[in-house]
Amino acid sequence: MASRIGCDCPLCGARVAGARLCGGCQADITAAPPGSGPRCPRCALRLPATASTCPACLGAPRAYQRTIVAFDYLPPADALIRMLKTQLRLSMAPALARLLADAVRSEGGLPEGILLAPIPASRASLRLRGMNPAAEIARSLSAELNVPLVRHALRRRRETPRQTALGRRARQQVAAGVFQGAPSVRGRHVAVVDDVMTTGSTVEAAAVALLAAGAAGVTVLVAARTP
Repeated sequence: MASRIGCDCPLCGARVAGARLCGGCQADITAAPPGSGPRCPRCALRLPATASTCPACLGAPRAYQRTIVAFDYLPPADALIRMLKTQLRLSMAPALARLLADAVRSEGGLPEGILLAPIPASRASLRLRGMNPAAEIARSLSAELNVPLVRHALRRRRETPRQTALGRRARQQVAAGVFQGAPSVRGRHVAVVDDVMTTGSTVEAAAVALLAAGAAGVTVLVAARTP
């Protein structure tokens, strides 16, 4: 039998098999921060330990039905996202996909017949990186979960400015109407895949577009959720 290819855990440097984290680092980054409660099932924000509902989702109904995330966008886990997006270490995509697949399984899996649809990158982002982080994660996630990937289920109707420095309201205004869903999603449940969810404006715009194209429902799958 051939030996498994070894590599280093990207966070601590321990020797592991394949593009993955060591068990200790995976347990650390997927654990709830001290004092926090469960996640909101709709938007995946951590709830206070004493809360049972999410005020944000009560005040603003979402087009998507639920959100599943692998970890919170906090140190040291945020380094995994930076390795993929800024250092262009493509080996982080399957590592992130494995973490996200584990989260999906722990949440009871996905509906039968679901399709995966990555958030499309802007032309500026593609020129900068030469790849779409969401699409790279979705490709590996498709293999992990044995779920079909539809690369062009969403397309951008226009280009948008970088949202890093924008507040919540500005992000919502920029993202509104930016996507168009493909006819291939009609009657199907679609899982939108992205790397990081901050305000939720991007995945909300994607869900609206998919529902307008006839999708039966939308689930959001993201590697990291900003607290």
